[in-house]
Amino acid sequence: MIKSILKIKKQKKLRRHTRIRAKISGTALKPRLVVFRSHRHTYAQLIDDRQGKTLASVSDLEIKNKVKKSEKAKLAGELLAEKAKKLKIKKAVFDRAGYKYHGRVKSLAEGARQAGLMF
Repeated sequence: MIKSILKIKKQKKLRRHTRIRAKISGTALKPRLVVFRSHRHTYAQLIDDRQGKTLASVSDLEIKNKVKKSEKAKLAGELLAEKAKKLKIKKAVFDRAGYKYHGRVKSLAEGARQAGLMF
């Protein structure tokens, strides 16, 4: 029973993600900021879909502060925005990857916005 519930949840997330990806694409000037959220950590990447390259990436493993996961996600967003500034990227397209815009995903997006990345 539990395995079937988890399988349904994964299928629903995958369906949401493919629906989002059909509408969103990143370029070199305006890359796609994609978020991955595991149980323990949060990861984010800036991706140029036309060339199929990752321009910058960050994870909350790079942050050594002892803070909550959502606060680490916010700091990771700020760090990614600073890496984007070095690459002269000012705008991005936000891809929540099927996750709700809530909690760590929202914190990461707000951190990136506060550090100067626009989407």
